[in-house]
Amino acid sequence: MTRKIEFVSGEYYHLFNRGTNKNLIFKSSQNYLFLINRLKKYSRKFNISLIAYCLMPNHYHFLLRQNGEYKIADFMQGVFNSYSKAFNNMYKRSGTLFEGPFKDIHIDKQEYLIHLCRYIHRNPVDGKKPLVKNIEDWPYSNYPEWIGIRKGTLCDYQFVLDHFQTGEYYKEFVDDYISPKRLDEFFRNYLLEE
Repeated sequence: MTRKIEFVSGEYYHLFNRGTNKNLIFKSSQNYLFLINRLKKYSRKFNISLIAYCLMPNHYHFLLRQNGEYKIADFMQGVFNSYSKAFNNMYKRSGTLFEGPFKDIHIDKQEYLIHLCRYIHRNPVDGKKPLVKNIEDWPYSNYPEWIGIRKGTLCDYQFVLDHFQTGEYYKEFVDDYISPKRLDEFFRNYLLEE
């Protein structure tokens, strides 16, 4: 498949995909941990930085930076070919796991870059059915590394410092977000009280 976007060293990209027919792509903690191990292995092999990531039951979001000549597309192929084979083997299934090729967006504006980090990390609490009450309780993202409550290798700590100075500052930035839907509910409730 030829991609519309050309992956370039030093640039940032938002990549995402979901399961076929919105089916689960993670059914157990073992599935999540297997993919996280693939991310660690292939990010080192292909010199890719995972800036922000969140794995959800039926989809995922990555904010990646390509650091060298190896292409993000090769990284993604390595990670998800390995994962799909293991998933299909574990659950005695065959066929495609994902709803087509991953989607990609080149992120070329700093303002969008930092808001995208927040959007990715808020996924477990902002959906129709929140998975956790507090973002830091979702173990399948690198948000805990960003705010300093977990040490891990899938976080570009220098990126965090360059854009937010401290993990606490980033936590406040993430917590201050009010989604358009919640904002509408707030104003509707506020107006009804008067």
